[in-house]
Amino acid sequence: ATSAAPASPVRPAEAPTIRRRIACMLYEGVLLFGVLSASTGVYLLARPALQQLGLDGPFTMQCWSFLVLGCYFVWFWQRNGQTLAMQTWRMRVETAAGVPPRWPQATLRYLLAWLWLPPSAALGHALGLVKGPFVGVLCAGLLAWILLALLDPRRQFLHDRLARTRLTDLRPPKP
Repeated sequence: ATSAAPASPVRPAEAPTIRRRIACMLYEGVLLFGVLSASTGVYLLARPALQQLGLDGPFTMQCWSFLVLGCYFVWFWQRNGQTLAMQTWRMRVETAAGVPPRWPQATLRYLLAWLWLPPSAALGHALGLVKGPFVGVLCAGLLAWILLALLDPRRQFLHDRLARTRLTDLRPPKP
């Protein structure tokens, strides 16, 4: 008779460290440079038609970039819970059930992830800041948003909590 191997206890999903998340975000930024470069090329090809319709302008370009970034993130998150950078850094977005979020939940997560921007931009404008100092206020706002995860008992971002998703660390547990 063979003895059955004892069942290994299921390890609760742990969030990646803030340091690993920031490193992943920086790597994501490098990858997004290529995505946004390609999308800008598409925009420039469509620009003559947009000008004829009176739709060309900085706001149109910003909306286009926001939409392209949204498609990138939402597609990857709903597909397997990981963008290219998240695959490299071995983390993933998932629901409480441990599966990648579906389209509506992934879209909500994307939109909620931008909640740090309006207060930061409003503060920068209220202070009359431009260029470098304005970008500094935006960076401080993003850093404050990231550090809010330290207040969460499960170390999740606020947008993950609101969207009912979570970031999980996929590295094997340390012995």
